[in-house]
Amino acid sequence: MTKKATPAKQDKQLLHLVFGGELEALDGVTFRDPSKLDIVGVYPDNDSAVAAWKAKAQATVDNAHMRYFVVHLYKLLDPEHDRL
Repeated sequence: MTKKATPAKQDKQLLHLVFGGELEALDGVTFRDPSKLDIVGVYPDNDSAVAAWKAKAQATVDNAHMRYFVVHLYKLLDPEHDRL
């Protein structure tokens, strides 16, 4: 009897959102115009999200009010994740 190969256990998706925009003040996180937020993308893991964040942050370094963020979507979608 031939044993079927089973697919490797897939890790749980840990989605991350990278976005940014111009802040009203350097010491806050209120955006000047939320309709102009730059949604960079959704990434399947922290490493790729950080790479995208870093590229956007470096590309906008001349604008002190421009900030980019990484949001851990999986924590919003599954709040119990960190407790497992």
